[in-house]
Amino acid sequence: MPEELKFNVSDLVNIFNHLFVGDELTELVPGADEPLYLPRSETKGLNQLCSRHDYFSSALHEVSHWCIAGKKRRLLIDFGYWYAPDGRTVEQQQQFEKAEVKPQSLEWLFSVACSLPFCLSVDNVALPGLKASCEFKQHVHSQTVHYLSQGLPDRADRFLRALLGFYQPEREMLQVSDFLLPQLR
Repeated sequence: MPEELKFNVSDLVNIFNHLFVGDELTELVPGADEPLYLPRSETKGLNQLCSRHDYFSSALHEVSHWCIAGKKRRLLIDFGYWYAPDGRTVEQQQQFEKAEVKPQSLEWLFSVACSLPFCLSVDNVALPGLKASCEFKQHVHSQTVHYLSQGLPDRADRFLRALLGFYQPEREMLQVSDFLLPQLR
């Protein structure tokens, strides 16, 4: 597959929608100015998982949040999560990192399944030099190892297997050895 076509968000849309439109009534919709989850009560149709523009990584990240959101959270706009804009305090940034361990762990798994390089997000463009803390990296790595050894949430497992089937059909599953702490940046 040519490199420029390898990471086409329309492939993710097709994979996700094939898996989840029918039984979860949820569709992946790229092209939003900002990522957002809209429950059916807002769309009068399907739940919509909106990713930023046509960014492949944004779609993976939003799917990651959806995969861990429980039934009650999936009834709320943006899963009812708080969001502090750019320019967060140190304490707010620590809260952000704590809330992002599981979603970014799943995003890492999904990225590796697609053979896409993964980069942790600190989501604070007001501080362009800000890097993920060592603690955040360790927590994301530990969560990823936990998922691989203990099992992923059902929707995440289904999506991961579908990604592997599309991007790496020769592989049945990812291994812990695919995820090394020094890879996180």
